[in-house]
Amino acid sequence: MRAARRRLTQAWGTLIPLAATLAVFTGSAFAQSNPFMPKMSLGGQEKKALTPEEQEKQQQLDDAYRAATKKIPNQASNDPWATVRSAPAAPAAKKKPQ
Repeated sequence: MRAARRRLTQAWGTLIPLAATLAVFTGSAFAQSNPFMPKMSLGGQEKKALTPEEQEKQQQLDDAYRAATKKIPNQASNDPWATVRSAPAAPAAKKKPQ
């Protein structure tokens, strides 16, 4: 009776970590192929070919963007810590080896 109980205890001691490991790996695999999640690719997507009308519209948008950005005046750097910082320290002179 004791031998059978010891074998059962040893079997459970082996099965539980094995089941936990299997659950971890299958969870990761399911997360990668989940049918309910949208498909995303880190490599980027191939662009579809634009029709001539879409190309013309895209060109107009690009031209309007460039024109709008050229109207913006150059801004001076806004550095609120400029008066707090000290001048950069001069590099220390190298010591001659003795």
